[in-house]
Amino acid sequence: MLKVLTINNLAVIERLEIELEVGLNVLTGETGSGKSIIIDAVELLLGSRASQDMIRTGAERAYVQGVFDVQGNVPLVQLLHESGIDADEDEIIVRREVSSAGRGRVFVNNQAATASLLRTMQPLLVDIHGQGDQQSLLVPANHLPLLDGYAGTDGLRSLVEATYERIDERLAELETLRRTESARLQELDIVAFQAAEIERAGIKVNEDADLERERAVLANSERILRLCGESFSQLYDDEQAVLSVLALVDRRLNELAAIDGRFLSLTEQLASSRFALEEIAFFLRSYIDNIQVSPERLKEIEDRLSELERLKRKYGGSLPEVENATLRLHARLDELQHGERKTARLVEEVAALVEQYAIDAAMLTEQRRTQAQEFERAVLSEFDAVALEKARFEVRFASSEAATTIERLNRWLPDRSQDTSLSRLGQETAEFFFSANPGEDLKPLSGVASGGELSRLMLVIKNVSAPTLLPRTLIFDEIDAGIGGRIADAVGLRLKRLAGTNQVLCVTHQAQIARYADAHLLVSKEVAHARTQTRVVELTRDGRIEELARMLGGAQVTVLARKHARELLKLTDKDEVRN
Repeated sequence: MLKVLTINNLAVIERLEIELEVGLNVLTGETGSGKSIIIDAVELLLGSRASQDMIRTGAERAYVQGVFDVQGNVPLVQLLHESGIDADEDEIIVRREVSSAGRGRVFVNNQAATASLLRTMQPLLVDIHGQGDQQSLLVPANHLPLLDGYAGTDGLRSLVEATYERIDERLAELETLRRTESARLQELDIVAFQAAEIERAGIKVNEDADLERERAVLANSERILRLCGESFSQLYDDEQAVLSVLALVDRRLNELAAIDGRFLSLTEQLASSRFALEEIAFFLRSYIDNIQVSPERLKEIEDRLSELERLKRKYGGSLPEVENATLRLHARLDELQHGERKTARLVEEVAALVEQYAIDAAMLTEQRRTQAQEFERAVLSEFDAVALEKARFEVRFASSEAATTIERLNRWLPDRSQDTSLSRLGQETAEFFFSANPGEDLKPLSGVASGGELSRLMLVIKNVSAPTLLPRTLIFDEIDAGIGGRIADAVGLRLKRLAGTNQVLCVTHQAQIARYADAHLLVSKEVAHARTQTRVVELTRDGRIEELARMLGGAQVTVLARKHARELLKLTDKDEVRN
């Protein structure tokens, strides 16, 4: 529950600290005194949109701080731990700051947090029922979430929503594939041709360099034969061939070596030189024997090199780059061919998702219809407490179908069973029907409920449809609009009973409601130093009598009004003793 609320420089509030009690806390005061600002402050504290316009004139920043008793609130503590916030005590402190410079800050237990976290925390801490909640009951689209809150279908409904989203996403993928099918087929033909073109070429490693060398030989074959022949003759065949001359020199050096041993090393060097020259001569003769003078082969090489050059220009500038291009083309070819397989796979996935949706949605439908009967009984059981003894209430269902989604689905699954309707929230909508008077037919809520009836019905439905295992702070902001007298008293009694299990904070203009307060807080405005300020004080019993008298009698508090106020409080005391 909310123990302490501190407001600083927010609107007309300079500084305000409100201590709230267990049970029913009532805020009363003249119109415009600042009661709604206090509710706005709580909403700001729990993640509502912040604006620089909220800051009190002349101030640089405003802040709201709340101290909450969270003893036993395991879901909240777990949420904070998952968000990196320490929350090991039975109390947490939430602070929200708004700066005139446009920057805001959020702290939970003095640790930086986000407004998004505050919004996630709100349902675990505070439930705010504002003046617009009554009107929201007139919108049929709001009825199904209220029923689901009572039925506890959150988990199953989330499954249905998630499956619907996945179906929608897969259909979008299929539609994208279909839009790009023509381009895909065209690219597939081009890529397949290019990959085949390179494969047909049968390129070998370093083939272009090898062919360049062979071409150089073939193009100069006659000159090579002449040079090789002349060199061989001069080394071996001629009368004065180098090897013949060296043989004569070898004999003479051997004779010299026999005379003087210093020539022996020269004979060895000469033998080595003769061996090297003989190797050269043998290579020249072998080369002459094996060289081919073939214009046909030269033409083949020229054509092949021309083909390789074309491929290099087209695919990368070198044969290694052409090989890399082959890998890229095959990878892209696989992707493009995978498009057909992907379409088939997506269609199969959509079919499986629709089947799963049908199973989950059927379970959700069954749970909703079963719990709707319990919900009706729970609402009807509360009517006596809010002076709607003769009223009747019923939940009616209608089939729900997202026509656009069904149309898209039928294009891909034309043979599917038409028994399964699809919409984001399931296969049905729910609408509340109401009759306040005996003999009148049940009709849609929007056409039969008065403002006062809406206020009471909202109090009942919100209480019934949002049960909690953990006591929270329930805030009712002027839900008494359009009611008075006995009906207001019935609403006050219902709020009093509700405060037995939850802390309740109620802004009201009805004395019949305020009389049930466990803590009665008076909100007033005063002017000090030419500035308007809002004050909040907790009233004593005498103070309550004066305030109730004002609420009963208007601007002039009469003796009769005070007497009536005392009687109201006495009646309240008797009710409490009796209860």
